[in-house]
Amino acid sequence: MKIAIVSASGRIGSRLVNEALERGHDVTAIVRHPEKITTQHPRLTVVQGDALDVDNLVNTTRGHDVLISAYSPGMTPTDDQSQFSTVAHNLIEAVKQSDVSRVIVVGGASSLEVAPGVRLIDTPQFPDFLKPHAAGSAAALDILRASEIDWTYFSPAISIEPGTRTGTYRLGKDNPIFDAQGKSDISMEDYSAALIDEVERPQFLRQRFTIGY
Repeated sequence: MKIAIVSASGRIGSRLVNEALERGHDVTAIVRHPEKITTQHPRLTVVQGDALDVDNLVNTTRGHDVLISAYSPGMTPTDDQSQFSTVAHNLIEAVKQSDVSRVIVVGGASSLEVAPGVRLIDTPQFPDFLKPHAAGSAAALDILRASEIDWTYFSPAISIEPGTRTGTYRLGKDNPIFDAQGKSDISMEDYSAALIDEVERPQFLRQRFTIGY
C-alpha cells in the first residue's frame, strides 16, 4: 500500500513512518524540512511539502492509497490555531483532487466526551493554556464530519507519551478509555501501531475512534 504521511518528522509522524515501513508499505514522508528525516529505506520517499498549501498537498499526495495527517501547529500562544481548520479543508481537497481513497487524521483527546454532551475541553479541570490548541483540533473534527470524503479521526488517550510498543490496548469511539487505576494513557508507539492497523483493516470509516490501555 502507498501511504502519504504529512508532518512525518514529528513525534507521532516519525513513529508512523517507521511502523508503516516495518509492515512493508511504501511511504511518502511530506515535511517542510526534508533534512530532518535521516531514516533511509528503499520504500521511503521524502518530499518537501506544506499542509497549509493546498496545491502542494494535492501534488504530493497524488497516486497514494491513504493520506495520514499528523499535522499540528504547535502549542505556543503565538501559534495560529485556525491552521487546524485550514489543514482540514486542504486534506479534504487533496483526497478529492488526488483520488486518494481516504484520510486519517492524528487528532486530539479534548473533543472526547467524558459525560453525555460534555467534552473534555468543556470541563473545569481542562487547562486554559491548552484550550486554543484543543479547540482548533476539535474544529477540524467538525469539518471532517461535514465532508463527503472517507475520513477517520483518531483521538489518543488523554495522556500520550513516548514509550514502548506493547501491542496490547483497547479501542473505543467518543469516550476516553481508562484503566483500572483511572488513568487514560497510551504510548506513541502503540498509538502508531493502532493507526496503521486502521490503514490495513478499516473499522472506523467516517468515524472518530480512540485508544487506551
